[in-house]
Amino acid sequence: MLPKHTDVSVTAHGLHIPSCRKISPVLARIGDKWSILIVMVIADGPRRFNEIKRMVDGISQRMLTLTLRGLERDGLVTRTVYPTIPPRVDYELTPLGQSLRAPVIELGRWASEHMDEIEASQSAFDARGGIDRG
Repeated sequence: MLPKHTDVSVTAHGLHIPSCRKISPVLARIGDKWSILIVMVIADGPRRFNEIKRMVDGISQRMLTLTLRGLERDGLVTRTVYPTIPPRVDYELTPLGQSLRAPVIELGRWASEHMDEIEASQSAFDARGGIDRG
């Protein structure tokens, strides 16, 4: 059987990267805007669902639920239910999730520091009619 282009490993920047097929879902999860914002919000400790919802501007209840479920499935977040009335549910980064904390916070910092440049670039592109005439 011949390998397909998605079945091979590559080396980039001195790092061995597993096949595209294996790494793509992981990058999709941690590269999703909601996942990044949620990781940033719970990086300093456990938070309740509604607290996360208030802190992550613009996220719907359904999207928050789906994103937290995906992060939990991937082993990045734990969900703890306390037997109170009403039940209290906390979400917290796992040790694996904590290992993602520093790069995610750095990515957020980078985005914040470069927003003016990005917005200026977007405005210039849009003013040209959205076409880069190269």
